[in-house]
Amino acid sequence: MMTGSVLKLNELEKLARTGSSTDTMPVLFLGHGSPMNAIEENEFVRGFREAGSHLRKPRAILCISAHWETNGTFVTAMEHPPTIHDFGGFPPALYEVQYPAPGDPALAKETADLVKKTTVGLDQQWGLDHGCWSVVKHLYPQADVPVIQMSLDYNKPAAWHFELAKELAALRRKGVLIVGSGNMVHNLRMVAWDKLNEPGFGYDWAIEASTKMKQYMLDGNFQPLIDYEKQGQAFRLSIPTPDHFLPLLYILGLKEEKEPISLFNDKALAGSLTMTSVQIGNA
Repeated sequence: MMTGSVLKLNELEKLARTGSSTDTMPVLFLGHGSPMNAIEENEFVRGFREAGSHLRKPRAILCISAHWETNGTFVTAMEHPPTIHDFGGFPPALYEVQYPAPGDPALAKETADLVKKTTVGLDQQWGLDHGCWSVVKHLYPQADVPVIQMSLDYNKPAAWHFELAKELAALRRKGVLIVGSGNMVHNLRMVAWDKLNEPGFGYDWAIEASTKMKQYMLDGNFQPLIDYEKQGQAFRLSIPTPDHFLPLLYILGLKEEKEPISLFNDKALAGSLTMTSVQIGNA
């Protein structure tokens, strides 16, 4: 009896180490907004923290950030990814933040091997940019979950990214939390700086686009989002460049049939941004 119990415990421990699991991890899209969310206390930070409190601890995190665009597709593969402060003009305290989460070279190779749509390079230079660490730090503040990033190939259309995401689905059943980080509505040229401290303020076009995006998602009708360039002026103003929008398509591409979609931090900010975040699947 005792021997069988010990054997069962050892088998469970082995499963935990290898990341093998029959449970499917949820996927998240996080509207990351300003890098200052890394050190400020506000309703959006509380929303990230609340979301994290309901998640089971993953084997590792794979993050697709708006802030790593490359010629080709890469994953970070170093053991100790540096914290990248890829921004300018912020207070010194923000540049002092470090998020020393370990990397996971084995997961990087596993991810690269999964993808058949393109060759995925193993990167030893990038690290964790603010699209990743400024929000992941609120999910796992102890930095005790390994993190790797996957880049966005700026040569490829939206549909290509949506289809590539599907090839990552097996990771969800191996204890990997996949996180997309960007903003659904993101037009920095039109920010109302005088309204920065008034969450909920959005220009008419931003509200229109945001409302339609959310309805398409909740209806499971992803094609108009993939074809975002054909959706009219409100979408053109809301997505002037694809970098902050594409991470959302990765998360939608990973949705399995009948999985629930829930929204949080669902507010406009500074006229031309939305902080809307998305969870697909059960925590």
